[in-house]
Amino acid sequence: MEPTTAGMRGRKAEAARNDRTILDAARAVFVADPKAPISAVAHEAGVGVGALYRRYAGKEELLRTLCEDGLRRFTAIAESALASDGDAWEAFATFLREVVDSDVHSLTVHLAGTFTPTREMHELAAHAGSLSGRVVDRAKAAGALRPDVVAEDIPMIFDQITAVRAGDADRTAVLRHRYLTLLLDGLRAGAPATPLPASAPTGEELGRRWRHAESSRSSQPPPRR
Repeated sequence: MEPTTAGMRGRKAEAARNDRTILDAARAVFVADPKAPISAVAHEAGVGVGALYRRYAGKEELLRTLCEDGLRRFTAIAESALASDGDAWEAFATFLREVVDSDVHSLTVHLAGTFTPTREMHELAAHAGSLSGRVVDRAKAAGALRPDVVAEDIPMIFDQITAVRAGDADRTAVLRHRYLTLLLDGLRAGAPATPLPASAPTGEELGRRWRHAESSRSSQPPPRR
């Protein structure tokens, strides 16, 4: 679900297009290599480094903006699923498919812990998680989703699908849908189900991925000499 420049004109539309170009470039660069310099983003976007710094104070701000953009896309997909008045299972399955197609979860997998999230990011993430939970609850209430699945299972499913990567984008997309289809069959209520061998991850476990890498290192005991 891509943001658009609908309703914008002139310089505002041009600025929005430039911002989208930079964010798309940042996504491509940092998902491939989170340690890449900001100059690599400027090169990918076809803009000067100075133009990029006029929009973002540095790499940290660009990473935050990129991940906030991903959270907003995720939120829009979840809201669309909740607004659907059709079959609850199809709304749930479509929600998963659209998140997979948007590939926003790659940002979590590759960039979590590489920068310090803002309070706004935490609020966005909490809102996105709440919406995702409502999608799950709706499918369970309709008897469509196996009852031992909880909202905290969903990010782990996205982690698994995000790990599927092939030689090109088209092949990656079809393979991800192949394995998502297998996972969806396992999530659906009604079929014989093997009891799950462990509890779902806690909110603390999921949130731990977003702790800044420096904070994690500072909590470690000093090395022995």
